[in-house]
Amino acid sequence: MSIRRLALVVLPLVSSSPAPGSGEVAALAAEVRPQGWIVFSARSEAGDWDLFLMRPDGSGRRNLTGTPDANETYPLFSRDGTRLLYRRLARGEGVSGNDYGRQGVPVVADSNGANAKVLGGEGELPWASWSPDGKSFATLDVKGIHLVDAATGKVSRTLKRGGFFQQVTWSPDGQWLSGVANSFGTSWSVARMDVQTGAANAVSTTDNCTPDWFPDSRRMIFANRHASDIALGKSGWTQLWMAGADGKDPQLVYAEDGRHIYGGHVSPDGSYVLFTGNVKEDGDPENGGAPMALMRLADAPVIGGDSAVLKKLHPDARRGPVLTLPAGFEPCWTASEKPATPP
Repeated sequence: MSIRRLALVVLPLVSSSPAPGSGEVAALAAEVRPQGWIVFSARSEAGDWDLFLMRPDGSGRRNLTGTPDANETYPLFSRDGTRLLYRRLARGEGVSGNDYGRQGVPVVADSNGANAKVLGGEGELPWASWSPDGKSFATLDVKGIHLVDAATGKVSRTLKRGGFFQQVTWSPDGQWLSGVANSFGTSWSVARMDVQTGAANAVSTTDNCTPDWFPDSRRMIFANRHASDIALGKSGWTQLWMAGADGKDPQLVYAEDGRHIYGGHVSPDGSYVLFTGNVKEDGDPENGGAPMALMRLADAPVIGGDSAVLKKLHPDARRGPVLTLPAGFEPCWTASEKPATPP
């Protein structure tokens, strides 16, 4: 789908129940429209990567950065929605599906894109994530996980890395960090770490990535190339799953043969989930990203496409509705109206 045009359509879905009609998709769009703003990275008309803002239904889309000589990616709203943290790359440097959190320089701005300030040099503050109060960052490099004062840039504490190597994110209650780790018997586990003690536990251990938190800090959502899918002789399309942060009660959220599902991000009220899905690995940032989509968590599990195997594995799966959004990469959702303030 072109990032210049938005269509409210249903992704190809299959179930024993009737397919949702356009009216149900339109109702979902109307339901989420007033619920804050989504920021994401996408190709601009000039061909570079900029940050864009839109309502959760895809309306009100506008460019936040507009820098044709640079690429911006990995936007993260602070929990109160007042500030924005992201990475700025040289125009000639492509966005990497695995290294985007340490590419380029870290930048902080008002959540409407104004007053952008570079916080460090190339590769500094890698995988930075806001603390819940917006006063600190959690960063991750080969030496450990560093808690950094957002005002001064000074490291206040360092935790052992514990095998974490990507996508560290601070929980809303401030007690935990999530991340991708290689310390639980596989090279791509989703894990949780106690901020005070550094103790870590696996949440899911089968080819996982892009973890994020539910607002209650007790559950996580993540991309998962599920073992049951691979065991049945399938190539293994990445699915969207959720589980308790202790690793218990894993549940399918969305799966579709022919699409890798990444970048799951739960709405601020915990009722909806936003994700990306395309036919190439890692969200395809080298080209234009992947079409984003939005669904109610109450409708999960949902299966897209025509897959007898998925239907057999998840006989209770539904058809949606699922709202298709423009192409993008690593979206982030805030309930605040501050991003809409003209700069």
